[in-house]
Amino acid sequence: MQLTARRIFSAVMLVGTAISVYQLMSKPQPVAQPVSVSAARESARAFDEKLQQLQTPRPADAGPAEVHFTSAEVAAEMAQSAGAIPASPPPRPVSSSPTSPDAVISSGEVTVTGTQVKLEGDVARGQFLTQIAGKDIYVTLAGHLGSQDGFVTFDPTEFKVGDLSIPVSLVNSALQKKLQEQRDQLKLPEGVASLRVENGELVIIQK
Repeated sequence: MQLTARRIFSAVMLVGTAISVYQLMSKPQPVAQPVSVSAARESARAFDEKLQQLQTPRPADAGPAEVHFTSAEVAAEMAQSAGAIPASPPPRPVSSSPTSPDAVISSGEVTVTGTQVKLEGDVARGQFLTQIAGKDIYVTLAGHLGSQDGFVTFDPTEFKVGDLSIPVSLVNSALQKKLQEQRDQLKLPEGVASLRVENGELVIIQK
């Protein structure tokens, strides 16, 4: 009886492992629908025009400007900054093969080759395409974007590799460590007091 139980347990573990690997390698549902190059350029132009409002001096008796950016505008700006408009750059090889959720975040050797962004309610959700051991891997990360003491903050609420959901508690320490390492890059620009995601929009408030 004990031998039979062990075989059953081993079979269950084998099936579970196979399913997990399949989920890791699966392509998840995209977080945002693709748009045409012309639409992306228009959204990026709208982002730049709104950004000018934050850089324009205001009368002394006027309150700080509060500018709202749509999800499409944020996504287009990120794509433009990454050089993905009009075309995405070719994938670059990676030299390491992370084997744990922490390694997916903390390894400096992983190269992101594609990004999708969607703002929903007060949550920012991103999906990133990278390569690990020559295989395309999709990482989906969602959470609350905000600011504190002049720096951008991110409090994760969801983490997925492929179709496999991973408890945030397993990756949050590595994510926060990575954010600390890149703290200089997270400093708010001069003239910006704070930012947040609200009603599916990025809200930036001028100082």
